[in-house]
Amino acid sequence: MRRTLTVAATTAALLLPGGPLPVAEAGNAPPPSGRWSAQEAENFWTPSRMASAVPISRGGAPAAGDGTGQDFDGIPVVGRMFVMKGGGAYFCTASVVASPGRDLVLSAAHCLLGTDARQVAFVPQYTADNPQPYGMFPILRDAGGRSKVWIDPRYRELGADQGAALDVAFAQVGPDADGFPVEDVVGGNRLVTGAGFTHGKVSLIGYPASAARPRLCVNRTTKFTSTDPGIPGDFLRIDCTGYPGGTSGGPFLTAYDERTETGSVVGVIGGWKTGGDTPDTSYSSYFGPEIRKLYETALAGARVA
Repeated sequence: MRRTLTVAATTAALLLPGGPLPVAEAGNAPPPSGRWSAQEAENFWTPSRMASAVPISRGGAPAAGDGTGQDFDGIPVVGRMFVMKGGGAYFCTASVVASPGRDLVLSAAHCLLGTDARQVAFVPQYTADNPQPYGMFPILRDAGGRSKVWIDPRYRELGADQGAALDVAFAQVGPDADGFPVEDVVGGNRLVTGAGFTHGKVSLIGYPASAARPRLCVNRTTKFTSTDPGIPGDFLRIDCTGYPGGTSGGPFLTAYDERTETGSVVGVIGGWKTGGDTPDTSYSSYFGPEIRKLYETALAGARVA
């Protein structure tokens, strides 16, 4: 089994050059109308509903890992991304990335792809004991009800396997219930591209399937080159124990600053078999020129009301 979250991680809509796809309800229902505010998100995503959200189950025998993961209380810039899809509530992992508008979050493309996702919201530093320590931030919709998410169009065209090297997404979130943008509330990680595959110290953070708290592991990364023609590309690889479904979209952080609780994000869990086919080894698409271009596209799109 893959770390793919399918319904848990196929959220929001793909923005294409000709415009975004509508966000549709299950079946043939029309997309939700109007804006999706923080107050609406908080009213919908009650603590009990958030607690009921699940990723897809994951199989496969654990692989030996050099890094030992451990549950911890989390950091403000990383949280859960909640979404209703079909008849269920699901989640994946996302993080805040610094931007001029102070309103962008970063995840894996397979977490933010789909045409029937709705009520999508980002909750920084979610834990079961304290579900909203910093409030809730809704993924913005335009006036037509379409979510503001940016994914390389080739990812959707090629699919999760052939497009594995492009498994990255940015989304614009609205302000919290008090009107503050997410980066003003929790800070933001620096996006770093072109930094290579080998890093001596990377902090990997994700939200495992049934854990009450997020998971942290620190280890080195290496370069992994696929020999499978069906899943081509070069990826970052890290051995960290205990990262099953739910952790997709979690950031690879270098230069982590304990004072600001932020770092430089050089990857997200996703890419090779959507993040890894065992819970003890994780992968990321390489953050090269394509990801820098996608980020710049998101910046330009976020400026459009």
